[in-house]
Amino acid sequence: MKLGLFRQIVELNQSFDHLIAGLTKLESVPFFQRDLIQHARSDVEIARVYANREFFDNFEEIVENDAKWAYRFQRIYDAKLKDRDDIYLEIRNSEERRKRKGLPSRVVILPDWDMSDENRYDEERTAKRKKAAARRHRTNRKSPKKSKSVAQEARPLAASKEGRRRP
Repeated sequence: MKLGLFRQIVELNQSFDHLIAGLTKLESVPFFQRDLIQHARSDVEIARVYANREFFDNFEEIVENDAKWAYRFQRIYDAKLKDRDDIYLEIRNSEERRKRKGLPSRVVILPDWDMSDENRYDEERTAKRKKAAARRHRTNRKSPKKSKSVAQEARPLAASKEGRRRP
């Protein structure tokens, strides 16, 4: 799209050049008043300036919008690719640089630290939750034998209560 716009502005400027060249040739013809031809040339140059200014003012906005989109896309894409543990590596490298310069540490990284320990913790928690959910599911589910025995126990009690009321 932008290439087409550039071609159009180039063609417009070439047309202005042809028009000015034609007016310049007419200046040498004694039949025309030289002042009027020069005035017409200045009008053409002013028209060219306005056209170019309009184009480049608007084109700057188009380029800025494209740049905003490109930078936003790049940030989102980079964020998708970035590993969340990279920050630890950056801090470790920064602290090593400070140590080489003889500066005190700003952050202490545990000596036995392992990047995967958080993932292991998450996996263990997930496994524990699954086991707990399975246990809850088993205890909530009634077995057919228990439900029959509960119903059989309830019948004699009801019969004994009815029997007491009759006498």
